[in-house]
This record gives sequence, structure tokens and C-alpha cells, in this order.
Amino acid sequence: MTFVVTENCIRCKYTDCVEVCPVDCFHEGPNFLVIDPEECIDCTLCEPECPANAIFAETDLPPDQIHFVELNAELARSWPVISESREPLAEAAQWDGIQDKMGLLLR
Repeated sequence: MTFVVTENCIRCKYTDCVEVCPVDCFHEGPNFLVIDPEECIDCTLCEPECPANAIFAETDLPPDQIHFVELNAELARSWPVISESREPLAEAAQWDGIQDKMGLLLR
């Protein structure tokens, strides 16, 4: 099992989760974070740290977020590792909780 970053992270990109990860499994894109499933050790530390509640255990994913398992794996192969917390995107609070953001994902 691995943890998965889901849609609510798009255009928020809070990095509180990155700070607690003991294995540096987070990768950063322009407006989204992903977890590398090959590096994740299922430590559970990141999930409660996400202010946007965008991280789920793979087995607990809402049905409409299942496709993020593959997306996290795909993007982790090409995006750089992020290992330190940074400021969230300027509009993070405005986008937190907005649905149907997939079309806004920048690769």
C-alpha cells in the first residue's frame, strides 16, 4: 500500500506533508505534489499534516480519486523530489475544497 496525493492538492500545493516524510517520496510540479509509490514506506505521517486533506491511503481513496494512483506514479518519474516545506501557492486557500480541478493540473 502507498499514500496518494489527490485532486484537492491542485492549485494549493501545501507542503506541510513534505516536512514530515522520512524518505523524501514527494515530488513537486508547478501546482501539485505527488508521492512516489516506489519510495513511500506507508509511515502515515503525511496524511494528517495535509491542510487540504488531499492525501489518502491507497486503500481509502474515494472512488472518484482512484485515477490519482497512476497519476502519482507517472508524475513522480519526471518531477523533482521536494524535501523541504515551502510556502503554498498564493491562491491556495481560495482553491482548497474546489472540485473538478483536474483540468487545471500543470505538468
